[in-house]
Amino acid sequence: MTTSASVPTEPGDAISTGGTVTDRLVEANEQYAAAFTDPGMDARPVLHVAVVACMDARLDLHDALGLELGDCHTIRNAGGVVTDDVIRSLTISQRALGTRSVVLIHHTGCGLESLTEDFRHDLEMEVGQRPAWAVEAFRDVEQDVRQSMQRVRTSPFLLHTDDVRGFVFDVKTGLLREIDPT
Repeated sequence: MTTSASVPTEPGDAISTGGTVTDRLVEANEQYAAAFTDPGMDARPVLHVAVVACMDARLDLHDALGLELGDCHTIRNAGGVVTDDVIRSLTISQRALGTRSVVLIHHTGCGLESLTEDFRHDLEMEVGQRPAWAVEAFRDVEQDVRQSMQRVRTSPFLLHTDDVRGFVFDVKTGLLREIDPT
């Protein structure tokens, strides 16, 4: 498998038209679209599952979980934290698009383990406006998975909270470790 780490990213090295990394992505999309055929699938995930995970570039969720296009809804953010916006997406996923299961995936070596809420304060000092969002930093990844499971299980907006499971993905081995919710 080729990763973007193995693709030259200096201006002009990987982009025939010259330009930015976004230009490279648009060019790649044009190649993709040239061979694309409409799979004829619906927006409802075949496996009726939503996966909430960290945005970390080391997590290839489809490969790690054996998923194919159309199998699941994937919701990603910094830390894989269950925020109000994640609850919004899960609510739409369940109520409008038929998902019933929720899988939460945090990972080892997460950048949120090295941040604190001071990040917000520093940002406010820099730009002159306090962010409306919390950093949701954590020190104990397992405890944060438990907290995320609890937030899903107790949301009044979600119809299906009986099949909510949480995991920590090991970025060195690729293995998932299930976290006991208690």
